Amino acid sequence: MPSDPSAPAVARAAGPAAASAAPPAISDALTPPGDGQTPEPSAPTPSLAGPVLGEEERYWTADRMADAVPIDAPPPASASNPAAARSLARSAAAARRPAPVGTTTPQHFGGHPMVGTFFFDGKSLGGKSSYCTGSVVHTAAKDIVLTAGHCGRGMEKSTHRIFVPQYQHGKSAADQPHGVFPVVRLYIDPRYQSNTKKPSSDLDVAFAQVDANNRGKAEDVTGALTFTTTTRYDHKATVIGYPSSESVNPGHTAIRCPVTTSQLPGFQQMRMTCLGFYGGVSGGPWIEDYDSATGTGKIIGNTGGYNGGGNDANDEWVTYSPVYGKDAQDLLDDATAHRTPGTRPPYRPATENPWLPGPAPTWQHAKLLASGDFRQTGHSDMIVIWTDGEVTLYPGNGRGGYDTERQLLAANDTWKHAVTVTAGDFTGSNQFDLLVRWSDGEVTLYGDVGSKGLNWAGTQMIKPNDLWKNAVQIAAGRFNAAQYVTDLMVRWVDGELTLYTDVSVGSFGREHKLKDPNDTWRDATLLTSGEFSGNRKWDLMVRWTDGELDNYVGTTTAGLGAERRILNANKLWKNDEAMTTGDFTGNGFTDDLVIRWSDGETTMYVDTRADRLGTERMLVAPTS
Repeated sequence: MPSDPSAPAVARAAGPAAASAAPPAISDALTPPGDGQTPEPSAPTPSLAGPVLGEEERYWTADRMADAVPIDAPPPASASNPAAARSLARSAAAARRPAPVGTTTPQHFGGHPMVGTFFFDGKSLGGKSSYCTGSVVHTAAKDIVLTAGHCGRGMEKSTHRIFVPQYQHGKSAADQPHGVFPVVRLYIDPRYQSNTKKPSSDLDVAFAQVDANNRGKAEDVTGALTFTTTTRYDHKATVIGYPSSESVNPGHTAIRCPVTTSQLPGFQQMRMTCLGFYGGVSGGPWIEDYDSATGTGKIIGNTGGYNGGGNDANDEWVTYSPVYGKDAQDLLDDATAHRTPGTRPPYRPATENPWLPGPAPTWQHAKLLASGDFRQTGHSDMIVIWTDGEVTLYPGNGRGGYDTERQLLAANDTWKHAVTVTAGDFTGSNQFDLLVRWSDGEVTLYGDVGSKGLNWAGTQMIKPNDLWKNAVQIAAGRFNAAQYVTDLMVRWVDGELTLYTDVSVGSFGREHKLKDPNDTWRDATLLTSGEFSGNRKWDLMVRWTDGELDNYVGTTTAGLGAERRILNANKLWKNDEAMTTGDFTGNGFTDDLVIRWSDGETTMYVDTRADRLGTERMLVAPTS
């Protein structure tokens, strides 16, 4: 992150933590990975309150802390190569972009006791001392402070390192309002790599164990935030940090900014925009349910992540944070127990690359979606029919994501005439088939698509006719069938609703009228079906023209099941252009709802239930 608007713009975490420094006098903490050994924290040290605390108070004078530079600041120009440093500075500064009009401006304020700064010495920045932001989190140990992983890496090799709650610029360590707390031990996921742009940037979290000062343990002195895991990316939060910038923050005061977060596409990270987040804010808390008077709330993230917490353009108004999941919780549990982190498996994002290839403008052309176990893997894949007639298979990986796409048909004029599609196991082979209704009323079954592909004529279920031109939507399910997905729901243009059971090759089986023609069901814009109630019989989900979303639980040949309201009428869901349901997470239930929105954004709602949407995952990010 840029350290000053008039200085060279660099990423929030530009690698100084990887440099060597003198061995620590207090603790070794975690050794950075790279030698093939599993890093381990040092054994707990005796209490530092007393002689060592006094040493830290003497060492950290007001001037020494004022002269410290952010851990994510650019390295100074060296005497050996000043021209190269100046060239880097010029190119970085030239890349800075103005913030979009309307970007939020932060508030400078006096800070809160549970949020402060870490100061640590070292050679990582040309001999300069460094700092970053941290916050006390509630634990039984009452001595744990959260920061970014790359800040923790910067402290690993330091001789002098302290946490200063509610830091006051111009005061020495001994004169700080809540005292200072020496850092005893650091806990960093051994799989984390500093300032990387790789998936392990999701692990940019560190916990510091701090010793008591003469006022007590850290949490008893300052209070604490509540560490909170989440599976969502959209939050209303307040982000706090201590930026260093001579031109906009000469007093080194805390800033806070109310933000709305979204997912950083491709990562288990949140993104927010707010002006003024220059170097020094790394490790700062992202707080949900924030109380501005007390500073309390639920901490759901910390500034850090991809590239140390900022984008490739080093814009000070774009900031990232890891999303706290099981990995972060496990690390906190280790820190609270003051124990060495256990062996971790190779890092793999929990969502396992869930995103689909291509930008949102491309996905605006995803005309029709169908899901099913096309490859006999035990979980679903997704077929997309594009507006130019191309047909693509996206193999599910069983973990909510997709492997490399597979083209079933190149762009062609024939498949431009596909009007509505669905997938079921109509051939009874335990491999899903694709059923297509064409613009001329013909209906064709393509059996075992995963192995046969689409380069064959398929089985004509019904010749071109005027009746089936009025079949507006079709949705396969297991409404009556015991084993295979062989039932077909049809919504006709006049509002009639028909269920065909025991559909097979060349036959629509038995017909059951569920609704006579009516005006209400003319407004049923999209249909899908799935095991939302968890009882192995499928439900029918309907998106209406006004954006309302309903689920009909227990639909059978006797009629529609009980209506469960998922969403009331709303503007957002009027933009749902296509939807399908599959078992993309491999839990054995077809309950993962995929939505393609009008702007091309594509979203999966994992484990959707009969009366509520599941956990939201972004598959294709919006353009803005």
